[in-house]
Amino acid sequence: MTDSPIKTEIRGHVLEVTLDRPKANAIDLVTSRIMGEVFRDFRDNDNLRVAIITGAGEKFFCPGWDLKAAADGDEVDGDYGVGGFGGIQELRDLNKPIIAAVNGICCGGGLELALSADIILAADHASFALPEIRSGTVADAASIKLPKRIPYHVAMEMLLTGRWIDAQEAARWGMINQIHPASDLMSKAREMADHLAGGPPLVYAAIKEVVRDAEANSFQDTMNKIARRQYPTVDVLYGSEDQKEGARAFAEKRDPVWKGR
Repeated sequence: MTDSPIKTEIRGHVLEVTLDRPKANAIDLVTSRIMGEVFRDFRDNDNLRVAIITGAGEKFFCPGWDLKAAADGDEVDGDYGVGGFGGIQELRDLNKPIIAAVNGICCGGGLELALSADIILAADHASFALPEIRSGTVADAASIKLPKRIPYHVAMEMLLTGRWIDAQEAARWGMINQIHPASDLMSKAREMADHLAGGPPLVYAAIKEVVRDAEANSFQDTMNKIARRQYPTVDVLYGSEDQKEGARAFAEKRDPVWKGR
Protein backbone atom coordinates (compact mmCIF):
# COMPACT_ATOMS: atom_id res chain seq x y z
CA MET A 1 0.00 0.00 0.00
CA THR A 2 1.27 3.47 -0.86
CA ASP A 3 -1.42 6.12 -0.17
CA SER A 4 -2.47 4.50 3.05
CA PRO A 5 -1.86 4.92 6.77
CA ILE A 6 -0.68 1.32 6.72
CA LYS A 7 2.41 0.36 4.75
CA THR A 8 3.10 -3.31 4.01
CA GLU A 9 6.11 -5.17 2.69
CA ILE A 10 6.59 -8.88 2.11
CA ARG A 11 10.01 -10.45 2.68
CA GLY A 12 9.88 -14.14 1.84
CA HIS A 13 7.37 -15.63 4.28
CA VAL A 14 7.31 -12.51 6.47
CA LEU A 15 4.82 -9.64 6.30
CA GLU A 16 5.96 -6.28 7.66
CA VAL A 17 3.16 -3.90 8.66
CA THR A 18 4.04 -0.28 9.46
CA LEU A 19 1.56 2.12 11.03
CA ASP A 20 2.31 5.43 9.31
CA ARG A 21 -0.03 8.25 10.40
CA PRO A 22 1.96 11.39 11.22
CA LYS A 23 2.47 12.86 13.67
CA ALA A 24 1.87 10.13 16.25
CA ASN A 25 0.60 6.99 14.44
CA ALA A 26 -2.74 7.21 16.24
CA ILE A 27 -5.50 4.89 15.01
CA ASP A 28 -8.86 6.14 13.77
CA LEU A 29 -11.76 4.02 12.51
CA VAL A 30 -10.58 3.98 8.90
CA THR A 31 -7.04 2.96 9.89
CA SER A 32 -8.34 0.22 12.17
CA ARG A 33 -10.49 -1.22 9.39
CA ILE A 34 -7.53 -1.22 7.01
CA MET A 35 -5.41 -3.00 9.62
CA GLY A 36 -8.11 -5.63 10.00
CA GLU A 37 -8.11 -6.26 6.25
CA VAL A 38 -4.31 -6.49 6.17
CA PHE A 39 -4.15 -9.02 9.00
CA ARG A 40 -7.12 -11.00 7.68
CA ASP A 41 -5.27 -11.37 4.37
CA PHE A 42 -2.13 -12.33 6.28
CA ARG A 43 -4.09 -14.98 8.18
CA ASP A 44 -5.53 -16.43 4.98
CA ASN A 45 -2.34 -16.40 2.88
CA ASP A 46 -0.56 -19.75 3.22
CA ASN A 47 2.68 -18.27 1.92
CA LEU A 48 2.91 -15.82 4.83
CA ARG A 49 4.00 -17.33 8.13
CA VAL A 50 5.03 -14.44 10.41
CA ALA A 51 4.13 -10.75 10.71
CA ILE A 52 5.95 -7.77 12.21
CA ILE A 53 3.96 -4.74 13.35
CA THR A 54 5.79 -1.45 13.96
CA GLY A 55 5.35 2.30 13.73
CA ALA A 56 6.88 4.77 11.31
CA GLY A 57 9.42 7.26 12.58
CA GLU A 58 11.53 7.18 15.72
CA LYS A 59 9.26 8.71 18.36
CA PHE A 60 5.95 6.84 18.26
CA PHE A 61 4.97 3.22 17.99
CA CYS A 62 1.32 4.05 18.59
CA PRO A 63 -0.56 6.13 21.18
CA GLY A 64 -3.77 4.25 20.50
CA TRP A 65 -7.09 5.86 19.71
CA ASP A 66 -7.01 9.09 17.68
CA LEU A 67 -8.64 11.59 20.04
CA LYS A 68 -8.65 14.30 17.34
CA ALA A 69 -10.65 12.01 15.06
CA ALA A 70 -12.99 11.31 17.95
CA ALA A 71 -13.48 15.05 18.45
CA ASP A 72 -14.33 15.31 14.74
CA GLY A 73 -16.99 12.61 14.94
CA ASP A 74 -15.35 9.16 15.12
CA GLU A 75 -17.30 7.10 17.65
CA VAL A 76 -15.34 5.33 20.38
CA ASP A 77 -17.56 2.28 19.93
CA GLY A 78 -17.70 2.59 16.12
CA ASP A 79 -16.89 -0.01 13.47
CA TYR A 80 -13.25 -0.93 14.08
CA GLY A 81 -13.32 -3.56 11.35
CA VAL A 82 -12.98 -7.31 11.07
CA GLY A 83 -10.20 -7.63 13.65
CA GLY A 84 -11.42 -5.15 16.23
CA PHE A 85 -9.32 -2.17 17.26
CA GLY A 86 -5.95 -2.30 15.49
CA GLY A 87 -6.87 -5.30 13.37
CA ILE A 88 -5.55 -8.16 15.50
CA GLN A 89 -7.14 -8.01 18.93
CA GLU A 90 -10.33 -9.80 17.92
CA LEU A 91 -9.40 -11.41 14.60
CA ARG A 92 -10.60 -15.00 14.78
CA ASP A 93 -8.25 -17.90 14.05
CA LEU A 94 -5.15 -15.71 13.74
CA ASN A 95 -2.86 -18.66 14.33
CA LYS A 96 0.44 -17.27 13.04
CA PRO A 97 3.21 -15.60 15.09
CA ILE A 98 3.18 -11.81 15.30
CA ILE A 99 6.11 -9.70 16.50
CA ALA A 100 5.62 -6.14 17.75
CA ALA A 101 8.69 -3.94 17.17
CA VAL A 102 8.01 -1.04 19.55
CA ASN A 103 10.02 1.89 18.27
CA GLY A 104 8.93 4.59 20.70
CA ILE A 105 5.89 5.75 22.69
CA CYS A 106 3.47 2.88 23.18
CA CYS A 107 0.43 3.77 25.21
CA GLY A 108 -3.30 3.28 25.51
CA GLY A 109 -4.65 1.32 22.58
CA GLY A 110 -1.12 1.17 21.20
CA LEU A 111 -0.04 -0.86 24.21
CA GLU A 112 -3.13 -3.04 23.77
CA LEU A 113 -2.06 -3.56 20.16
CA ALA A 114 1.45 -4.59 21.26
CA LEU A 115 0.00 -6.95 23.89
CA SER A 116 -1.93 -8.68 21.10
CA ALA A 117 1.37 -9.74 19.53
CA ASP A 118 3.15 -12.92 20.57
CA ILE A 119 6.62 -11.41 20.98
CA ILE A 120 7.45 -7.79 21.84
CA LEU A 121 10.83 -6.24 21.02
CA ALA A 122 11.42 -2.65 22.08
CA ALA A 123 13.85 0.13 21.30
CA ASP A 124 15.84 1.28 24.31
CA HIS A 125 13.99 4.62 24.33
CA ALA A 126 10.50 3.08 24.19
CA SER A 127 8.02 3.93 26.92
CA PHE A 128 4.69 2.45 27.96
CA ALA A 129 1.54 3.63 29.73
CA LEU A 130 -2.22 3.27 30.02
CA PRO A 131 -3.31 6.91 30.40
CA GLU A 132 -7.03 6.25 29.80
CA ILE A 133 -7.72 6.89 33.49
CA ARG A 134 -6.83 10.55 32.95
CA SER A 135 -9.40 10.97 30.18
CA GLY A 136 -12.19 9.29 32.09
CA THR A 137 -12.35 6.05 30.18
CA VAL A 138 -11.30 2.44 30.63
CA ALA A 139 -8.44 0.63 28.93
CA ASP A 140 -10.73 -2.29 28.23
CA ALA A 141 -8.46 -4.80 26.46
CA ALA A 142 -5.53 -3.94 28.74
CA SER A 143 -7.71 -4.47 31.81
CA ILE A 144 -8.22 -8.04 30.59
CA LYS A 145 -4.74 -8.78 29.30
CA LEU A 146 -2.19 -6.94 31.40
CA PRO A 147 -2.90 -8.54 34.82
CA LYS A 148 -2.32 -11.91 33.14
CA ARG A 149 1.02 -10.86 31.64
CA ILE A 150 2.77 -9.07 34.50
CA PRO A 151 2.41 -9.07 38.30
CA TYR A 152 -1.14 -8.13 39.28
CA HIS A 153 -0.20 -5.20 41.48
CA VAL A 154 2.06 -3.69 38.82
CA ALA A 155 -0.67 -4.01 36.21
CA MET A 156 -3.23 -2.45 38.54
CA GLU A 157 -0.90 0.45 39.31
CA MET A 158 -0.51 1.17 35.60
CA LEU A 159 -4.28 0.94 35.04
CA LEU A 160 -5.26 2.99 38.09
CA THR A 161 -2.62 5.73 37.89
CA GLY A 162 -1.69 5.93 34.21
CA ARG A 163 2.00 6.16 35.12
CA TRP A 164 4.68 5.65 32.49
CA ILE A 165 7.34 2.94 32.56
CA ASP A 166 10.47 2.75 30.45
CA ALA A 167 11.65 -0.23 28.41
CA GLN A 168 13.93 -1.44 31.19
CA GLU A 169 11.08 -1.64 33.69
CA ALA A 170 8.80 -3.24 31.11
CA ALA A 171 11.41 -5.94 30.56
CA ARG A 172 11.87 -6.42 34.29
CA TRP A 173 8.17 -7.19 34.71
CA GLY A 174 8.13 -9.46 31.66
CA MET A 175 5.93 -7.22 29.53
CA ILE A 176 8.45 -7.26 26.67
CA ASN A 177 10.94 -9.84 25.47
CA GLN A 178 14.01 -7.86 24.46
CA ILE A 179 15.45 -4.32 24.37
CA HIS A 180 17.62 -3.16 21.48
CA PRO A 181 19.23 0.09 20.38
CA ALA A 182 16.76 1.92 18.14
CA SER A 183 19.08 1.51 15.16
CA ASP A 184 19.05 -2.27 15.58
CA LEU A 185 15.36 -2.80 16.38
CA MET A 186 14.07 -3.72 12.92
CA SER A 187 17.06 -5.88 12.05
CA LYS A 188 16.53 -7.82 15.29
CA ALA A 189 12.80 -8.10 14.60
CA ARG A 190 13.54 -9.41 11.10
CA GLU A 191 16.06 -11.85 12.48
CA MET A 192 13.43 -13.17 14.89
CA ALA A 193 10.80 -13.29 12.14
CA ASP A 194 13.09 -15.19 9.77
CA HIS A 195 13.83 -17.70 12.53
CA LEU A 196 10.12 -18.25 13.13
CA ALA A 197 9.36 -18.39 9.41
CA GLY A 198 11.69 -21.37 9.17
CA GLY A 199 9.70 -23.24 11.81
CA PRO A 200 6.67 -25.56 11.57
CA PRO A 201 3.58 -23.47 10.72
CA LEU A 202 1.12 -26.19 11.72
CA VAL A 203 2.71 -26.44 15.16
CA TYR A 204 2.59 -22.65 15.57
CA ALA A 205 -1.11 -22.72 14.69
CA ALA A 206 -1.81 -25.44 17.25
CA ILE A 207 0.17 -23.62 19.95
CA LYS A 208 -1.73 -20.38 19.40
CA GLU A 209 -5.15 -22.02 19.37
CA VAL A 210 -4.45 -24.06 22.51
CA VAL A 211 -2.94 -21.11 24.41
CA ARG A 212 -5.84 -18.86 23.45
CA ASP A 213 -8.50 -21.39 24.45
CA ALA A 214 -6.70 -22.39 27.67
CA GLU A 215 -7.20 -18.88 29.08
CA ALA A 216 -10.87 -19.71 29.63
CA ASN A 217 -10.55 -23.41 30.52
CA SER A 218 -9.05 -25.55 33.25
CA PHE A 219 -5.80 -27.39 32.67
CA GLN A 220 -7.50 -30.79 32.52
CA ASP A 221 -10.27 -29.63 30.18
CA THR A 222 -7.68 -28.26 27.80
CA MET A 223 -5.58 -31.43 27.98
CA ASN A 224 -8.68 -33.51 27.27
CA LYS A 225 -9.50 -31.42 24.21
CA ILE A 226 -5.95 -31.88 22.91
CA ALA A 227 -6.06 -35.65 23.47
CA ARG A 228 -9.42 -35.92 21.71
CA ARG A 229 -8.20 -33.73 18.83
CA GLN A 230 -11.03 -31.30 19.44
CA TYR A 231 -8.94 -28.34 18.36
CA PRO A 232 -9.03 -28.05 14.54
CA THR A 233 -5.36 -27.04 14.37
CA VAL A 234 -4.29 -29.98 16.55
CA ASP A 235 -6.36 -32.38 14.45
CA VAL A 236 -4.74 -31.09 11.25
CA LEU A 237 -1.27 -31.30 12.81
CA TYR A 238 -1.64 -34.89 14.04
CA GLY A 239 -2.54 -36.11 10.56
CA SER A 240 -0.08 -33.98 8.63
CA GLU A 241 2.91 -34.59 6.41
CA ASP A 242 4.85 -32.12 8.58
CA GLN A 243 4.48 -34.27 11.70
CA LYS A 244 5.84 -37.27 9.82
CA GLU A 245 8.62 -35.11 8.40
CA GLY A 246 9.58 -33.95 11.89
CA ALA A 247 9.96 -37.53 13.09
CA ARG A 248 11.93 -38.55 9.98
CA ALA A 249 14.25 -35.56 10.23
CA PHE A 250 14.95 -36.30 13.90
CA ALA A 251 15.74 -39.94 13.12
CA GLU A 252 17.93 -38.97 10.17
CA LYS A 253 19.69 -36.21 12.16
CA ARG A 254 18.88 -33.48 9.63
CA ASP A 255 16.89 -30.26 9.58
CA PRO A 256 13.22 -30.79 8.75
CA VAL A 257 11.65 -29.28 5.65
CA TRP A 258 8.27 -27.88 6.68
CA LYS A 259 5.55 -27.62 4.03
CA GLY A 260 2.61 -26.53 6.17
CA ARG A 261 0.54 -29.56 5.26
